[in-house]
Amino acid sequence: MAKEPQVLIPGTEGLVLGCDYNPEQWDPAVWEEDVRLMTEAGVSLVAINVFGWAQIQPAADRFDFSGLDRIIELLHEAGIGINLGTGTASPPPWLSARHPEILPVSADGLRAWPGGRQAYCPSSPVFREAAARLVTEVATRYGSHPAVRLWHVSNELGCHNALCYCDVSAEAFRGWLRAKYETLDALNAAWGTAFWSQRYGAWEEILPPRRTLSSGNPGQALDFARFSSDEVLECFLVEERILRELSTIPVTTNFMATAHIRTQDYWQWAPHMDLIANDHYLDHRLPVPHQELALAGDITRGLAGGRPWLLMEQSTGAVNWQPRNLSKAPGELLRNSLTHVARGADGICFFQWRASVQGTEKFHSALLPHAGTESRTWREVLELSRALQSIKEVVGTEVVADVALIFSWEAWWATDLDSHPSEDVRYLDQVHALYRALWEAGVTVDIVAPGADLSGYRLAVVPSLYLVRDAEAAAVSAFVEAGGTAVVTFFSGIVDENDRVRTGGYPGAFRDLLGVRADEFFPLAAGGRVALDDGSTGRLWTESIEPTGSEVVASFTDGPLPGRPAITRNRFGGGTAWYLGTALDGEHLRVLLTEIAAEAGVTVSTTPGVERVLRRGEHGDFHFIINHTATDHTVALDGYELVTAQPVAESLTIPAGAVRVVRAAESEK
Repeated sequence: MAKEPQVLIPGTEGLVLGCDYNPEQWDPAVWEEDVRLMTEAGVSLVAINVFGWAQIQPAADRFDFSGLDRIIELLHEAGIGINLGTGTASPPPWLSARHPEILPVSADGLRAWPGGRQAYCPSSPVFREAAARLVTEVATRYGSHPAVRLWHVSNELGCHNALCYCDVSAEAFRGWLRAKYETLDALNAAWGTAFWSQRYGAWEEILPPRRTLSSGNPGQALDFARFSSDEVLECFLVEERILRELSTIPVTTNFMATAHIRTQDYWQWAPHMDLIANDHYLDHRLPVPHQELALAGDITRGLAGGRPWLLMEQSTGAVNWQPRNLSKAPGELLRNSLTHVARGADGICFFQWRASVQGTEKFHSALLPHAGTESRTWREVLELSRALQSIKEVVGTEVVADVALIFSWEAWWATDLDSHPSEDVRYLDQVHALYRALWEAGVTVDIVAPGADLSGYRLAVVPSLYLVRDAEAAAVSAFVEAGGTAVVTFFSGIVDENDRVRTGGYPGAFRDLLGVRADEFFPLAAGGRVALDDGSTGRLWTESIEPTGSEVVASFTDGPLPGRPAITRNRFGGGTAWYLGTALDGEHLRVLLTEIAAEAGVTVSTTPGVERVLRRGEHGDFHFIINHTATDHTVALDGYELVTAQPVAESLTIPAGAVRVVRAAESEK
């Protein structure tokens, strides 16, 4: 007999539908109605006490758990599981009033004052001690409560305060550097301090990369980014150690693997989590927000090692923090939610349950909006709940992908430093460009860390991996040599982990794999374009490529380097390595990557705007088809469609804007 799939969170069943709840914002008379409506909506997991510090510790020497006790019991009586926050997301006013030294300081020396959230320096021992005391009290009281399913450490760690330049941070930075380099000679060599008379003769001379009159030291900036990620992680670990000592309940925190957060290297964080959770909000500053949603889902699944994960937060409609906070169109809530499920989420949670009426988030949407249950939002929430129930068979299955995209937070930090050939080359832009082209080709992508084992893939894509270690570059070469196909784009392989340029010609660490050598960069002027002899066009970048064994696929016809190679292909061992020496424009990049993927044996799609993802488990295959277009589309499939509970013979029509999930016919045998 086949074993049942493992649930994401012990004590829960099916696909989780959850939310944040802030009962402290409401009169207790409202709580019972909220719990009743949660039950009606099918909510099975509620995050509470995320911002509860000031409520449960109103003064340094006093704790009051009466309100938290009551809401926990109400949820427990209703059979709703609890994702219990440690309460440390923002310190209460009494703490910063007593200890203003915990407040963070910017690179130019300005102190941030309380009144918002996360008003603390991550390195502050005073803050950590106060947080540890609170967590000890919370874990002691609720660590074995039968309703608590998950520990929620803090909230969106590092969202606002990841980089602090105060004297406490400076001392912690020096300690981090001592542990890494051991000697000043090693640090000076790594940072290249022979440049501009920056050589350090004592550890006490070293500071964070505070504001300078000129460009600063890039090695210092890169290490400070690493240090800062580690310091925020240590804030998590301080709490995690207490929770594990006092409780056996799983521990996690909500990542922010999205378009605009880059300060945490989540590859380093992921091993410390019992399950991976992520927050995601559509970013309407991007041209196609739902493509970035898919990317965020794939990054989160990569952090989870391919296993199912939890969407800790999303919105039912508009948020409150973008320049223009657009609401979601009818049907978009369901499409967004099932896209996350398609890409590996076994739980869909929202911020928040009831829309606030005060504070900076009062116009942030919620499951229960200001208009109450007589609203489109509430009707769509009930529709989503029914859909999640209908597809609960997918629990525990995993996403199938033949393509890996290498993604690096370190390369993001290093690429976006100043004093580079072109300020227009931004790391995340290049990641988005390649991902978008693959998405439009209907290709599902696994996001993997540099150095990951690529042997299970047909194609590996390497967008502008400016910073790369020798072993990480060797992993790509080994993959190609064993028969794989790789696509490497410009400004890759240039520097090592210390931001030291690899000499001998560009693209440095990938020269042999790609069979090319360039001796000079020729970035384009702002808004510039360049034509290629295959009819495509590029922007941002050209370079003086000389083939050293590779085949020229396309050459520049104008710009700084007419007649010189722009795209090359190299046989390396049993595989093929492509090099793109310019940023191909969107449609041309899609066409090329579609051709490369098809040649590598990857299944591609010719239906633009229709997203298809396959989840596979012991009980069979589940095809997710999400129609983002205004037109009905038909796909070839046999099986059973779960959302509408209809058999499928040979083909299925997906209405405009709809989502369908098909259990493949072979899965029913």
